Amino acid sequence: QLHLTMSEKTQLTKSLEMVQNELQEKEGEMKRAISEYKDRLLQAEKEHQEANRKNEAEIEASHEKVSSLEHFISLQKLEIEHLKSNKEQLNNSLKEANQALGELLKTKVR
Repeated sequence: QLHLTMSEKTQLTKSLEMVQNELQEKEGEMKRAISEYKDRLLQAEKEHQEANRKNEAEIEASHEKVSSLEHFISLQKLEIEHLKSNKEQLNNSLKEANQALGELLKTKVR
Protein backbone atom coordinates (compact mmCIF):
# COMPACT_ATOMS: atom_id res chain seq x y z
CA GLN A 1 0.00 0.00 0.00
CA LEU A 2 2.80 2.37 0.97
CA HIS A 3 4.69 1.50 -2.19
CA LEU A 4 1.57 2.15 -4.28
CA THR A 5 0.97 5.48 -2.53
CA MET A 6 4.61 6.52 -3.00
CA SER A 7 4.36 5.58 -6.66
CA GLU A 8 1.18 7.65 -7.05
CA LYS A 9 2.86 10.53 -5.23
CA THR A 10 5.83 10.36 -7.58
CA GLN A 11 3.51 10.22 -10.57
CA LEU A 12 1.46 13.15 -9.28
CA THR A 13 4.62 15.11 -8.56
CA LYS A 14 5.82 14.53 -12.12
CA SER A 15 2.41 15.54 -13.47
CA LEU A 16 2.44 18.63 -11.28
CA GLU A 17 5.92 19.55 -12.51
CA MET A 18 4.82 19.06 -16.10
CA VAL A 19 1.77 21.26 -15.55
CA GLN A 20 3.92 23.88 -13.80
CA ASN A 21 6.42 23.81 -16.68
CA GLU A 22 3.62 24.19 -19.19
CA LEU A 23 2.18 27.07 -17.19
CA GLN A 24 5.60 28.74 -17.04
CA GLU A 25 5.98 28.33 -20.79
CA LYS A 26 2.50 29.76 -21.38
CA GLU A 27 3.24 32.61 -18.98
CA GLY A 28 6.46 33.36 -20.85
CA GLU A 29 4.61 33.30 -24.18
CA MET A 30 1.91 35.57 -22.79
CA LYS A 31 4.49 38.00 -21.38
CA ARG A 32 6.29 38.09 -24.73
CA ALA A 33 3.00 38.63 -26.54
CA ILE A 34 2.00 41.40 -24.13
CA SER A 35 5.40 43.02 -24.53
CA GLU A 36 5.11 42.82 -28.31
CA TYR A 37 1.60 44.33 -28.23
CA LYS A 38 2.78 47.11 -25.92
CA ASP A 39 5.65 47.89 -28.28
CA ARG A 40 3.27 47.94 -31.25
CA LEU A 41 0.83 50.13 -29.35
CA LEU A 42 3.61 52.54 -28.39
CA GLN A 43 4.76 52.69 -32.01
CA ALA A 44 1.19 53.28 -33.21
CA GLU A 45 0.76 56.06 -30.63
CA LYS A 46 4.02 57.71 -31.77
CA GLU A 47 2.90 57.53 -35.41
CA HIS A 48 -0.51 58.91 -34.45
CA GLN A 49 1.07 61.81 -32.55
CA GLU A 50 3.41 62.54 -35.45
CA ALA A 51 0.47 62.50 -37.89
CA ASN A 52 -1.45 64.84 -35.56
CA ARG A 53 1.50 67.24 -35.38
CA LYS A 54 1.82 67.17 -39.17
CA ASN A 55 -1.93 67.76 -39.62
CA GLU A 56 -1.91 70.62 -37.12
CA ALA A 57 1.03 72.22 -38.96
CA GLU A 58 -0.81 71.86 -42.28
CA ILE A 59 -3.99 73.31 -40.76
CA GLU A 60 -2.02 76.25 -39.33
CA ALA A 61 -0.36 76.85 -42.73
CA SER A 62 -3.78 76.71 -44.41
CA HIS A 63 -5.20 79.22 -41.91
CA GLU A 64 -2.28 81.54 -42.59
CA LYS A 65 -2.76 81.19 -46.35
CA VAL A 66 -6.51 81.88 -46.04
CA SER A 67 -5.77 84.93 -43.89
CA SER A 68 -3.21 86.15 -46.42
CA LEU A 69 -5.65 85.63 -49.30
CA GLU A 70 -8.43 87.43 -47.41
CA HIS A 71 -6.08 90.37 -46.87
CA PHE A 72 -5.11 90.34 -50.56
CA ILE A 73 -8.80 90.24 -51.59
CA SER A 74 -9.65 93.19 -49.34
CA LEU A 75 -6.75 95.16 -50.86
CA GLN A 76 -8.01 94.26 -54.34
CA LYS A 77 -11.53 95.42 -53.42
CA LEU A 78 -10.12 98.75 -52.21
CA GLU A 79 -8.16 99.08 -55.45
CA ILE A 80 -11.32 98.31 -57.48
CA GLU A 81 -13.25 100.98 -55.56
CA HIS A 82 -10.43 103.45 -56.15
CA LEU A 83 -10.39 102.63 -59.88
CA LYS A 84 -14.18 102.98 -60.09
CA SER A 85 -13.94 106.37 -58.43
CA ASN A 86 -11.19 107.42 -60.85
CA LYS A 87 -13.27 106.17 -63.78
CA GLU A 88 -16.24 108.19 -62.56
CA GLN A 89 -14.08 111.30 -62.26
CA LEU A 90 -12.59 110.72 -65.71
CA ASN A 91 -16.06 110.18 -67.22
CA ASN A 92 -17.25 113.43 -65.62
CA SER A 93 -14.18 115.27 -66.86
CA LEU A 94 -14.67 113.80 -70.33
CA LYS A 95 -18.33 114.84 -70.31
CA GLU A 96 -17.37 118.39 -69.26
CA ALA A 97 -14.64 118.53 -71.91
CA ASN A 98 -17.09 117.31 -74.57
CA GLN A 99 -19.60 119.94 -73.48
CA ALA A 100 -16.93 122.65 -73.55
CA LEU A 101 -15.80 121.42 -76.97
CA GLY A 102 -19.39 121.48 -78.16
CA GLU A 103 -19.75 125.04 -76.91
CA LEU A 104 -16.50 126.06 -78.60
CA LEU A 105 -17.60 124.45 -81.86
CA LYS A 106 -20.97 126.25 -81.68
CA THR A 107 -19.15 129.51 -81.02
CA LYS A 108 -16.74 128.91 -83.89
CA VAL A 109 -19.54 127.98 -86.31
CA ARG A 110 -21.35 131.27 -85.59
